[in-house]
Amino acid sequence: MSKYETIRFEQSGGIARITLNRPDAANGMNHVLSAELAEIAGLVADDPALKVVTLTGAGKFFSAGGDLKAMAASEASAGTYVKGLADDLHRALSSFARMDALLIIGVNGIAAGAGFSLAMTGDLVIAADTASFTMAYTRAGLSPDGGASYYLPRLIGVRRTQELMFTNRTLSAADALDWDLLHRVVPAADLDSTLGELADQFAAGPKLSNANVKKLLLVSSDHTLEEQLAREAAFISHCGDSPDGQEGIAAFLGKRAPKFA
Repeated sequence: MSKYETIRFEQSGGIARITLNRPDAANGMNHVLSAELAEIAGLVADDPALKVVTLTGAGKFFSAGGDLKAMAASEASAGTYVKGLADDLHRALSSFARMDALLIIGVNGIAAGAGFSLAMTGDLVIAADTASFTMAYTRAGLSPDGGASYYLPRLIGVRRTQELMFTNRTLSAADALDWDLLHRVVPAADLDSTLGELADQFAAGPKLSNANVKKLLLVSSDHTLEEQLAREAAFISHCGDSPDGQEGIAAFLGKRAPKFA
């Protein structure tokens, strides 16, 4: 069970479950939450036993982003305060992006500011039908963090990203799905069970294959075609020689379900 103040953390077998747990503060990010998220992300990224990590929020919010009340109450300047939050959050995001385990994010409610940014970093993003999304940064005189300027143009293009960031338009879950920001929308009552089913599915799957998919997609826009082809060849060779690759091929030829490690 969790030893953390602002996050619930549980691990069972190849699955880790992270829940942002400041429901009375809209799961807003203060220094404690951002630091704990960075610590947990580092732990799960370094755990070779994990195949999947789920992340969601407690209560009605996924996360309202930075906790502006905590910022105003801090003795540090606003700039110093948000820099500390962003540094911790960004360490967490880097760990999540580069870990071998898949990150499945369940958006249970409102995702605003850094909460919106965080939601977009999942390898799979599932939202409750009651969820909504807004950047909200410029409304508070701030600029985006949490990887929004990296992920959003890649997901939806520059023009739609500009609209979200400049106008602070709010998207419903249905809108976000239509814009290709999400993989799936489910009834709010089914979100937890959907996350559980997906976690179980990937916990039974081939870890190296999924890890290689993550790595290939992360760098695809930085390489020439030939560089990416060479990377694909090296990765599929690695998979083919792995126990999971050998089991997958044998299962396919034997017309049976694979039993991955």
